[in-house]
Amino acid sequence: MSDSGSPALALPDHGVKTRHGADGDQIFDPIRRKWVALLPEEWVRQHFINHLIHDRNCPASLIAVERRLTLNGLSKRADILVHAADGRPVAIVECKAPGVAVAQTVFEQAARYNTVFKVKWLIVTNGMRHYCCRIDHSKGSVEFVVEIPDHAGLCAP
Repeated sequence: MSDSGSPALALPDHGVKTRHGADGDQIFDPIRRKWVALLPEEWVRQHFINHLIHDRNCPASLIAVERRLTLNGLSKRADILVHAADGRPVAIVECKAPGVAVAQTVFEQAARYNTVFKVKWLIVTNGMRHYCCRIDHSKGSVEFVVEIPDHAGLCAP
């Protein structure tokens, strides 16, 4: 367990900021630049954002959090959307709480969001297990990779 009482994750600890306020436990989101409720999924999301920035060389300015999209007339939100320097989206990251299994349904959720964004990379994580796959839209194929690429790899043609 961490100092916040949240579970240790299978991600490097880059020192996420937490506090206890009048509204309960909170965690600082450096992308949205605000304190948000410290829920289990948010714990994972903030650690994964730090992993993208510090370990995968993704510029914070090219990361969007809870990016809105409309799918079949319904408003949805992608947990994390990584962009290339030219602004095009290149990866969707779907985060779940540590106790939630990363099952087929999580990939299907990310794949549904990808009908809107049409990115090349889908990443799903519960903070304990991370899965990454490359989508070849022209061939309709999916290839799982062992390691999540760095930002340059995510942006490569």
